[in-house]
Amino acid sequence: MTPQTAKTASPADDARAELAAGLTAQHATLHPKFFYDTLGSTLFEAICLLDEYDLTRTEAAIFDRHLPEITRAIGPGSVFIDLGAGNCAKAAKLLPHLRPDLYVAVDISTDFLTQALAKLQDSHPALRMTSLEADFTRHFDLPREIPAENRVFFYPGSSLGNFNPLEARAFLSHLRPKASGLLIGIDLVKSPAELEAAYDDSLGVTAAFNLNILRRVNRELGANFDLRAWRHRALFNPDLSRVEMHLEARTPQTVRWPGAARAFAQGERIHTENSYKYRMPDFLALLDQSGFHPAQTWTDPQDRFLVCYALTR
Repeated sequence: MTPQTAKTASPADDARAELAAGLTAQHATLHPKFFYDTLGSTLFEAICLLDEYDLTRTEAAIFDRHLPEITRAIGPGSVFIDLGAGNCAKAAKLLPHLRPDLYVAVDISTDFLTQALAKLQDSHPALRMTSLEADFTRHFDLPREIPAENRVFFYPGSSLGNFNPLEARAFLSHLRPKASGLLIGIDLVKSPAELEAAYDDSLGVTAAFNLNILRRVNRELGANFDLRAWRHRALFNPDLSRVEMHLEARTPQTVRWPGAARAFAQGERIHTENSYKYRMPDFLALLDQSGFHPAQTWTDPQDRFLVCYALTR
């Protein structure tokens, strides 16, 4: 079979408008979805291999250890919808056991996703697959050709942590009418030192990942950011239980793009990402408030990460 691609992503003009709005806000910000162009997606793969960033390995170990239980909970014949599929590696380990009727890989990085899905299709020639180019962080609907029955959304990697709790509740509430089940991973609270090291590694890979967003802004918005004039910053905000990533201006500078400009003072920051960390009772309460019933939960022995399979009520 040959995987097909459906397109529901917002137009390039919308992306440019969103980038410009973030840069001209009182406190400049860029949405983390813009990290994931082809280079950004590759850099994130490298981040997942770092000693300091154990989130991906811990989640993978939970799936490996509890795969029979997860498989029984979901059952065969689902429409398995992978949100932020990236290189499809996480789903690839599950698909032979879950035996879905259809695998739907959803991502905003079209070129990267197409290449990944083609490789996955080669490994599973009998499984129907399709890719969906979509910004699922905004209001999105699945195309008609995606069956409405037995949809299981797969949202691993603690990506829900990029939303603040109110946004997370709104996102899950929007997802609930489309879903029969939700298989989701979420990072749990750890010491500030561990969390900050995970987002500011000694090799500087996360710094490169963060700075690459300015390269994308230059390309898509026509801006003139000098990446050498910015530095990566990561810190844990205990009051909000989140790791924050910023880009900080090394020198005073003015950045220009067609029709606009912004002056940045030395030390001024662009906020690029939040990653909220949850305590298990708080996350299960969030699911309940969003219309999901947590059917089963699994953690690692140190309770550093949570995997949950939830059903709609």
